[in-house]
Amino acid sequence: MRWIDLPPVWLVGFALLAWLQGRYLGFGLSLDGGLTDLLSGVLIGGGILLAVLAVAEFRRHKTTVIPHETPSAIVQSGIYKRSRNPIYLGDVLILAGLVLRFDAVLSLALVPIFVWVLERRFILPEEDRMRRTFRADFARYEQKTRRWV
Repeated sequence: MRWIDLPPVWLVGFALLAWLQGRYLGFGLSLDGGLTDLLSGVLIGGGILLAVLAVAEFRRHKTTVIPHETPSAIVQSGIYKRSRNPIYLGDVLILAGLVLRFDAVLSLALVPIFVWVLERRFILPEEDRMRRTFRADFARYEQKTRRWV
């Protein structure tokens, strides 16, 4: 069951909820239009790009991308100079883009809930492991780089 407790699985679950809401419980609300299509594409594409850049940095530093494992190194280069959590930020952008793509207006409320789940379920435990493992190095990184953006 550990496979179910991974951020992509949560992303798929939230996206499925948004799709179902947009498909069956639209209540006549719509943001459909060319600008919305463009924005959804930018959000989804930006989210994918962030995730790919982040995973590439993890691979370059030969450390794990699995959230519940302890990394062997602190990655502070590349996209990690701007955000401590670019993969999670990418997931949030993808979800927001999918909500717009599905024209699931009411599901926009899922985006902050998804952020909350990511923070509580993944980010805070990861940061605790990083503090215990890398102590002063992580404290310096945490001071100079924001959690999200």
